[in-house]
Amino acid sequence: MDYLKNMIRSQGRVIGTDVLKVDSFLNHQVDPHLMEGIGREFATRFAGEKITKVLTIESSGIAPALFTGLFLDVPVVFAKKTASRNLDEDTFQAPVYSFTRGGEYIIRVSKRYLHADDRILFIDDFLAQGRALVGLLDIANQAGASVAGAGIVIEKGFQDGGKRIREMGIRVESLAIITSMSEEESRIQFSGDAG
Repeated sequence: MDYLKNMIRSQGRVIGTDVLKVDSFLNHQVDPHLMEGIGREFATRFAGEKITKVLTIESSGIAPALFTGLFLDVPVVFAKKTASRNLDEDTFQAPVYSFTRGGEYIIRVSKRYLHADDRILFIDDFLAQGRALVGLLDIANQAGASVAGAGIVIEKGFQDGGKRIREMGIRVESLAIITSMSEEESRIQFSGDAG
């Protein structure tokens, strides 16, 4: 998606060698037109997979997941990162380590919303180390559901998460794969870029 790559180049800010801030359009302020295009693209790429649910983790995955669910015409379920009084007690749970948070947390999904006859599509904003997807896969396995694949908005191709998830046999469709980035002038190189 050229529009997405252009947004990353023009508005993304690189911090150090591994942090990309895209909070002006993806994970703090959200561009709804971009999300619509992302949802349409994921729905096209996974057409024919008989998906029954889209699964993500709160909160940055919700916007792209919601538009994907809209175009696939299926419900969207998001794993919660914190326990609360309004969450069902009977949940599937999995640990996830967060690089941005610098620690582990437990994701939870009510057993009322995932079942063995579901075919799940994971959607997330970033893929770096792959730990969030491993957590979602754990949840899907606990439910006995099948997995159609994972739709990723931005993959950090210079980290090993994408390779790790693909080696697990999960189909990964990333809309923008970054092969390198530098804080100097926020320079970002994508897979398929010349030179």
